[in-house]
Amino acid sequence: MFAATPARFAAGFAVGAALAILSYLWLHQAVEKLLAAAPERLPWGTVLRFALRYPLALGAVYVFYRTGWLAYQAVLAGLFVPVGGAFIEAVVQIRENWHCGNAGQD
Repeated sequence: MFAATPARFAAGFAVGAALAILSYLWLHQAVEKLLAAAPERLPWGTVLRFALRYPLALGAVYVFYRTGWLAYQAVLAGLFVPVGGAFIEAVVQIRENWHCGNAGQD
């Protein structure tokens, strides 16, 4: 796994993270438009981006696996960047609510 040079590994991680963040933004866009006030139909472009999220990520991992341009393990690791962000946000929210909940019990 770590046979790749540090620069190739870092570039692979950056590509994976960029794909994950792009996928998250497309998901967020689709959900916002879906929950908008009485949409008759979702725009075709939004549906297409929503449908292409996973095939794009899997295609990128496959390309880097087959060609070896970047470390595919790093691309896979980068795809989990939003998961880490969500985990950190959950910890922050729990901490804030824990302190607010215990404030009146002194």
